[in-house]
Amino acid sequence: MAGQKPAMLHVNGLTYRLGERLLIDGATAALPSGSRVGLVGRNGAGKSTLFRLIRGEISPESGSINTPKGARLGSVEQEAPGGAETLIDFVLSADAERAALFAEAENATDPERIAEIQTRLVDIDAHAAPARAARILSGLGFDEAAQDRALSEYSGGWRMRVALAAVLFAEPDILLLDEPTNYLDLEGVLWLTDYLRTCPSTIVVISHDRDLLDDVADHILHLDRGKLTLWSGGYTSFERQRRESQALQGKMLKKQEERRAHLQAFVDRFRASATKATQAQSRLKMLARMEPIAAVVDETVLPFKWPPVVKKLSPPIVTLEKVSAGYGERVVLSRIDLTLSNDDRIGLLGANGNGKSTFAKLIGGRLPPMAGKMMRANKLETGFFAQHQVDDLEPGGTPYTHVAEKMRGEAESKIRGRAALIGFSGGRADTKIEALSGGEKARLLMGLATFDGPQLLILDEPTNHLDIDSRAELTEAINDYEGACILVSHDRRLLEACVDRLWLVAGGTVKPFDGDVADYGRFVLGQGAPSPQKKPAARPGAAAGKPAAGPSRKRDPGALKREIAALEDKMTRFQDLLRRVDEALAEAGAAGGDALKLADLAARRGELEKALTAAEEAWLELSEQTEGA
Repeated sequence: MAGQKPAMLHVNGLTYRLGERLLIDGATAALPSGSRVGLVGRNGAGKSTLFRLIRGEISPESGSINTPKGARLGSVEQEAPGGAETLIDFVLSADAERAALFAEAENATDPERIAEIQTRLVDIDAHAAPARAARILSGLGFDEAAQDRALSEYSGGWRMRVALAAVLFAEPDILLLDEPTNYLDLEGVLWLTDYLRTCPSTIVVISHDRDLLDDVADHILHLDRGKLTLWSGGYTSFERQRRESQALQGKMLKKQEERRAHLQAFVDRFRASATKATQAQSRLKMLARMEPIAAVVDETVLPFKWPPVVKKLSPPIVTLEKVSAGYGERVVLSRIDLTLSNDDRIGLLGANGNGKSTFAKLIGGRLPPMAGKMMRANKLETGFFAQHQVDDLEPGGTPYTHVAEKMRGEAESKIRGRAALIGFSGGRADTKIEALSGGEKARLLMGLATFDGPQLLILDEPTNHLDIDSRAELTEAINDYEGACILVSHDRRLLEACVDRLWLVAGGTVKPFDGDVADYGRFVLGQGAPSPQKKPAARPGAAAGKPAAGPSRKRDPGALKREIAALEDKMTRFQDLLRRVDEALAEAGAAGGDALKLADLAARRGELEKALTAAEEAWLELSEQTEGA
């Protein structure tokens, strides 16, 4: 399966125990030189422990790990780098040989040694290294100005990106990456995926991102019940091959059970028979020698069970007109004209640092607008999930105590029932927060965010620390959710499966993105990833401001067509919302609805009519310009 390539990494009969638990059990695998391997397995299977064994940080109970003599091993340090060193200097220092040669060259006096140093610097292309380091940092979100700033000026997440840039720059013979996308936004993930496709190292990457594994990996190394199995192809190919293998194994197990039953029946029938006793004994020996075939038992994955929306609201639930948002005197976002319906599924795009969190706080009612008009439906409840909220969980608390806080005065049996619904049944509900895994903390936080059945759910990077199967369950939960959802995620598969529309946070505003996730990937790789310090230029044709009238202004026909298409989409949206409001008005009137609700619906209808008229006027003006062009 590995072809004729020699093994760059060979695991031989590796066994390792974590306390009383046998984590790795006589595992063996040989990874071909130059291969790109995805290491997969359930959370807690021992993937990160295997990396620690490969790095030599811990010793196995038995077995060995062999690499070619002199092979350089590289991985991202667990601790985020810091200090006064600039980003570019830190990345350049990752090439130890280059740094040592330059240091020696400054003090060398022997002409022969100076010549040797210069020859070696040419051989390793040392003088082109700063440009290569800058390209890697740029791809991970740092512009030229950012690269000359000190590490200490950045948060831990951004410094982990720098650590990743350093190990990529070093180009080790064996590159170990443990969940490298956890600190990246979608733009960074797209760049990293593209980079790893042509990276010369033998790569082993732990990842729960199916798209990354399909796009990058040519082998999948599966760690399951302490054993390692190497499969050719990406993750989708691995899943198909594994299902076929399980089906075959199931058939073989069924045949063996039938054979055992047949032999046992013969023994039971003729054991006491004088003429058949020898044959019965022979069949007993056959039964004893028969190698048992293991039954295929897949661990069950807990679903995400969220309560239904407590009260459905009439659309739109949020309307923004020329809205600006920011902090204090600093404006982060402006010129926002968007409408959110009661069942929208929005994917929020944009590099970290461009204002996605600001927009989420704004639309969720946690940040008031600085200017413009923002209308939220009466009694609109919003549920928030963000990975950093892990810090808000009480360290000494448990899932039970957090659920109890939401159900004050309720009986313990009801509280435990609700904790079980979130995914913490029995004794698991009493587990200390600090003892929960990252995936369990995420499950608890999502359960708390959806606890009261909000009509709007904002999920910011919900897949960090979730394995592939749990991500599939999360996809089901989002699609079953009855309210509106705004999703920020670097998991392309989750976005493609869950969202209907994309909004791009860029250029100091938020606009609909004309295309799907694949289109956005091509856009990002074609334009370069935006940096956290410098706001990127808006996508050509994305500006939705009203164009200046008059024949003297020349407009690009392609840009005009894109703006017209965007306006047509907006008009269709407004017409659909008007239809829904009219239905809600008719329903409320027929049911003798209260006057306040009828007045609220009527006011919303008036606002929608104004917005539709404005969009139609802009469309007519642009259409005239197109005809003139």
